Amino acid sequence: MMSRSIRAALATAVAATALASGTATAQAPTASGRRPSAVVAPRSAVADGPADALSAITASAADAARDRVLRLAKSNLPAEIRTSAWNALRSTRGDAAIEEWLTPGGGYNAAKQRLRDARSRNRAYCEQVVRTHTVSFSPEVRAAAERALKGSDADRAAFVRTGYAEAQKRDRAAREADGRHRQEIAAKDREFVRAMAVNDPGEHVRAAAGWAVRPGSTDADVAEFFGYGWASGAALDLEAYRLRVADAEVRRHHLLTRLIAQAAEAERELLTAADAARARAEAERTWRAVAEHAESARTAWLAEQSAARAQAESWRTVAQLSRESADSVWKNITAPAEARQGDWAAEQAEAGEAASFWKDMADRAREGETRVKS
Repeated sequence: MMSRSIRAALATAVAATALASGTATAQAPTASGRRPSAVVAPRSAVADGPADALSAITASAADAARDRVLRLAKSNLPAEIRTSAWNALRSTRGDAAIEEWLTPGGGYNAAKQRLRDARSRNRAYCEQVVRTHTVSFSPEVRAAAERALKGSDADRAAFVRTGYAEAQKRDRAAREADGRHRQEIAAKDREFVRAMAVNDPGEHVRAAAGWAVRPGSTDADVAEFFGYGWASGAALDLEAYRLRVADAEVRRHHLLTRLIAQAAEAERELLTAADAARARAEAERTWRAVAEHAESARTAWLAEQSAARAQAESWRTVAQLSRESADSVWKNITAPAEARQGDWAAEQAEAGEAASFWKDMADRAREGETRVKS
């Protein structure tokens, strides 16, 4: 079903249009048959009347909002967000539950607030360590993180507070004692890391690289950057990107629902207004607001698409270098680089889809503005 605020305005607009055209009865259409992605109906599938045009843009907005929540539910974002999204999708209240979840102070914001809980942060930290520290390079850290995940809240807090650093020292001592694992860092590799500290597209990777080549750093610091620091920074960059675009898109869809409802109401009032010129100006303004909002969203997504493309290309280069390099330190980054290349390519594709949706929303809103002028 459509969101309540839009559906109410749309139902009135449909009824008023039917009365004006001499139709005996009119019923607000419903948005049944959800599409798997936020793709609006082709123009050929949309009838010429204003009620049909309102129905089409409303259904597209409602479908896109639900699709956005579904993407978050299936994403790699923290479990608090994914679980909350699934709860909204499974609600028997349909699109009303989706609208409330997207509303400021609603389900999404509540889930974000739970992320700030110390227990959630500690679990997330342990999970990230398991994902980014391999058994071959950091066996002590990996084992300690896995034990913490299987343990209690106190175990995870202890790992974050002191356990990680202690296990890290044991791993470093073992590598230093075992000649087979002692890695000499070539000057060109150190220079490569130094360049990354300035030029890498990821903020957290730049920070990790900068720490590895800080004044007084040793070969062990650079080896650890290749062993887990690079992968850890990359994981943080990817999660930060996903959270940022999720935050922005949740706000955009909430505002889109409100703006379309306002435009539908203004168009309804135009049909019976005593001051037609004033009502027409208001209807034009509300549809223009929808178009401007959608165009702003499209511009933002094009920028995100460019950022994701830069990351994907960077990781493709890293993966290739790691496969071709004869230096042993590079073998530690091959698998993470290939995984991140795939992740960022997927983000790039999703950004393109989102930009296309918002372009269509802007086009339809401009059609609405043109329609109420006549």
